[in-house]
Amino acid sequence: MLDHWSNAILDLPRPAKRMIALSMDAILCLATVAFAYYLRLGEWIRPEGWQWLSYAAALALSIPFFITHGLYRAIFRYAGWDALLAVARACAIYGIAYGTLFTIIGINGIPRTVGLIQPVLLFLAMGTSRAMTRYWLGGQLHLRDKDGKRKRVLIYGAGAAGRQLAAALSNDREMQVIGFVDDDATLAGSVMTGKPIHSSANLPDLIAELQADDILLAIPSASRARRNAILDQVRGTPVGIRTLPGVSDLAQGRVTVNDLRELEIEDLLGRDAVEPDPILMGKCITGKAVLVSGAGGSIGSELCRQILALRPATLLLVEMSEFALYNIHRELEQRSRSMQDRGVRIFPLLASVQDEARLESILQAWRPDTIFHAAAYKHVPLVEHNPAEGIDNNVFGTLKLAKLAARHGVGDFVLISTDKAVRPTNIMGTSKRLAEMILQAINSAEAHTKFSMVRFGNVLGSSGSVVPLFREQIKKGGPITITDPEITRYFMTIEEASQLVIQAGAMASGGEVFVLDMGEPVRIIDLAKRMIELSGLQIKDKDNPDGDIEIRTVGLRPGEKLYEELLIGDNPEPTSHVRIMKANERYMAWDALEPLLATLKTHLEDRNVQALRDRLRMLVPEFTPDDALVDWVHLEQNGS
Repeated sequence: MLDHWSNAILDLPRPAKRMIALSMDAILCLATVAFAYYLRLGEWIRPEGWQWLSYAAALALSIPFFITHGLYRAIFRYAGWDALLAVARACAIYGIAYGTLFTIIGINGIPRTVGLIQPVLLFLAMGTSRAMTRYWLGGQLHLRDKDGKRKRVLIYGAGAAGRQLAAALSNDREMQVIGFVDDDATLAGSVMTGKPIHSSANLPDLIAELQADDILLAIPSASRARRNAILDQVRGTPVGIRTLPGVSDLAQGRVTVNDLRELEIEDLLGRDAVEPDPILMGKCITGKAVLVSGAGGSIGSELCRQILALRPATLLLVEMSEFALYNIHRELEQRSRSMQDRGVRIFPLLASVQDEARLESILQAWRPDTIFHAAAYKHVPLVEHNPAEGIDNNVFGTLKLAKLAARHGVGDFVLISTDKAVRPTNIMGTSKRLAEMILQAINSAEAHTKFSMVRFGNVLGSSGSVVPLFREQIKKGGPITITDPEITRYFMTIEEASQLVIQAGAMASGGEVFVLDMGEPVRIIDLAKRMIELSGLQIKDKDNPDGDIEIRTVGLRPGEKLYEELLIGDNPEPTSHVRIMKANERYMAWDALEPLLATLKTHLEDRNVQALRDRLRMLVPEFTPDDALVDWVHLEQNGS
């Protein structure tokens, strides 16, 4: 019967619950007046004459005080010390008013002590009623959650963040904290917020023993290496892992359930960041007019975010995709409004780097001081199947923008290059290497503009990255598709890559090919396995046929390499930044390169893809393509 009533109350709308609470307090108010008479006179009495005033005044004074003090905004089943203190404050104010009327002033027929006794009795009654409500309704809610299979979670980290997280989860309807885990062995066996602290030494056994569903990492200062080590510990166990943001995000000292997020592969593959040099970051940006081509792309958009924070005078967003331009412009405008100094002028400009007239008008109008050239077709298989468009955009788009930059006196021009430009086996990588050579050649013939290139590998989460693809495949239940079990790639977070690009550009004196330190290469199959494990799922293979997600090999795509490199030569020079190197690589003088580019342009206009590829091999001797042409138009025209 009690369960029936408690469920009925829990299902009521909030206004109805507040009316019930108010009515109960009104009853308690009248009952405590009667009990105060009993304690004073030693017998129960029937009120007569002015004694009715003590009842009426109790209601008239108490209920308005309680409403204005927010006693009915609290959720009784979660009531704690804060709620009890609120009741005490409200009862104290009420007691002063009630005692003044019946004890200090006094009314005939009403004992003066009633004015003192009744407020105390009312506080005790209301406090007890709220404690009982919490026990009764909170217990019933717990049973509901248990029936609904509330997740059993372990909090990794018995420090301040772990304690705050446990408090935030104390009334959560989806997660139940069953204990803490900590690396400090001396804490094992202790209790914090009523939950035991366990050693992390035998974490898999502990997960099985406690039947944990999730592990919540409350160690915001932990390095990526430490997070990787924890993931290695729980490998093979069916737990999901969530984490809190970094220390800087928790500076205010409060942790909420909303701070929790899934532990992403970016948390494990990226390295611990090196603080950017503020002088290098602002040198080519602060107070200047800056243009970013490809501003709506993965790298371009992050460059724009970093540049905006450095407060240029003008930020020009050049992008050929209307939707991408709309998104990044809207985001930057919102960020700009939240900044104290709103002096940055942001202009979204629809344009293709292949449209020389449009680029000319933009440079004439704003005279940018710095250009970051991120516009490129970069998806290897797509460019391999559409080589003419890739060459036109990546090679001749770069050439047009670079020549215009020199003509209009741009101070710094930074090309975003790729590790696929090193000993390329595909059209995309070759086009980017040729773009590098063009800038090196123009720089040798141009006195004012400093042209430089920054070469790096894959950025996590970019539009061409395998990470979002794998994430989508896992969400659909698999399989995850990889091209080859031995394929490896370099990875870097998009934030780190963008900051290093800006700093490398500031170091340029002209003609440099900067190479970013990408750390150690990662096997793609290991990346896939990690992402499956992070999802709390198991790999399905011959050793575990009942697993969740299968990894399937589909073979290398046209132009794809097993391994990527960052240097053509073996003699990189260090720079003042620990993660930026300088490559020394050959290039043609502009007088020699220009006629060869003219011939390449003729083949491009004729759409002669075989001649295009032959000319590319002459221009970039390291280019080693597959024998077969896979251009879609060529194949269709030749009946292949």
